[in-house]
Amino acid sequence: MSKKYDTPLLDELEKGPWPSFVTEMKKAAARSEMANDELGQLEKSYRTKRGYWKHGGIVGVLGYGGGVIGRYSSLPDEFPGVAHFHTVRINQPSGWFYTTKALREICDIWDKYGSGLTNLHGSTGDLVLLGTTTENLEPLFAEYSSRGWDLGGSGSAMRTPSCCIGPARCEWANIDTLEICYQMTQKFQDELHRPAFPYKFKIKVAGCAVDCVASIARADCSIIGTWKGKIEIDQDAVQWYAKNGMDIKAEIVDMCPTACISYDGTNLSIDDDNCSRCMHCISKMTKALKPTGEKGATILIGSKAPIVVGSLMSWVIVPFMKLEPPYDELEELIRKMIEWWDDNAKPRERIGELIEARGMREFLEAIGVPPQPQQVFEPRKDPFFFWKDEDLTKE
Repeated sequence: MSKKYDTPLLDELEKGPWPSFVTEMKKAAARSEMANDELGQLEKSYRTKRGYWKHGGIVGVLGYGGGVIGRYSSLPDEFPGVAHFHTVRINQPSGWFYTTKALREICDIWDKYGSGLTNLHGSTGDLVLLGTTTENLEPLFAEYSSRGWDLGGSGSAMRTPSCCIGPARCEWANIDTLEICYQMTQKFQDELHRPAFPYKFKIKVAGCAVDCVASIARADCSIIGTWKGKIEIDQDAVQWYAKNGMDIKAEIVDMCPTACISYDGTNLSIDDDNCSRCMHCISKMTKALKPTGEKGATILIGSKAPIVVGSLMSWVIVPFMKLEPPYDELEELIRKMIEWWDDNAKPRERIGELIEARGMREFLEAIGVPPQPQQVFEPRKDPFFFWKDEDLTKE
C-alpha cells in the first residue's frame, strides 16, 4: 500500500449533517491502493484548483465499442495507483431494483478487479464502477457477463435506457415503465454497444408527468405516461385535505398551469377539456384525485444539457400513443427519428440541436408524423409562411 495522504481540504467535506463521498473513499482507500492514490490526487486537485485526468486513448472490451470510459492520471509517477483509472458502466435493471445478493455480487467482483469505488447511479442511469486498469477490463467483463450483467452505453451511441419505478411501487404510473425500458434496451442492443451515431442518444421513461427521471430535461427521447379520461374527484377527501390544513386555493387552484380548477370552499371542479395532465393537483391530493380512462404516453424529443449550445427542453412529437407489448410502434418511431438525425447531423450534434437548425417541419416530414397543435414549442417569431407546390394541389 502506498503512503497515507493528509487530506485537510477533503476532510472539510465530511463535516455537517449529510453523508460524504469522502468518508466512503477513505473506507475504500484502507484496502485499495487505487482508491488511496485517487484520494491523494483529488486532495491535490482541491489544493491546486486543477484537474489531473487526461484522455490517453480508447479502451474497451472485445466486441463492444462502448461501456468503458478511459481515464488516465497526468501524474502517474506521483500517484501510480491511478495511472490507469478506467470507468466501467454496468447496465442497471429497470427502475434500479436490486437484491442484496446482486449488489454483493457486483461489489465482490469489483473489489477483485478494481478500486472498490462505485457510483449508484450515474446521470445516464448506469451503475458506475470507478477505477480499473486496462489489463483487468477483459477478465472483469467476462466475470460480470457470466453472471448475467452487461455493460451500459457510452460514446456516440444509444445510452442505457432508464425509467422510474413505475407500477412496481407508484400509484400514479400510467404505463409500465419497467417493461418499456427493458424492451427498448433489448431492441437497441447493437446501437447501445457499437457506437456509430453523431453523438449520444438517450431514452428515459417516466410513468407520469411528475417525471421522476427528469426525462423532459435530460433525454433525447422522453416517454411520459398520460391518460385521456377525466380526473375523478372524491369530494369527501377534498374536505379532508381542507380540514387538515391545506390551502386548496393557494396550493391547488392557483398553481394549475391552465387555470382549469375551481373551488367554492366545499366542492372542487376541474375543466378536463383544458387540463394539460401535468399531475400537480393529483400529486398534492392523492386521496382525492385520480386519472381515469385510456392510458398511454406522450412522446417527446430533443432535450439536452448545455454542452455545445445551451440546454433544451423536449418538444412534444406524439401527444398520445397507446403503449402495449411488444412496443413495435414505439420502436419504429424511434428508429425513424434516429435515421433522420444520423443522416443529417454534424459530429457531436444532438437531435434537438439538429431540429432547431433544420426546423420541425423537415423533421416531422422525415418521420411521417402529422403536425399537431401540441407540437408547438413557442409562438412564431415571424409572419412568414412557406409552401411547397404539393401543398397547393392537395384537396
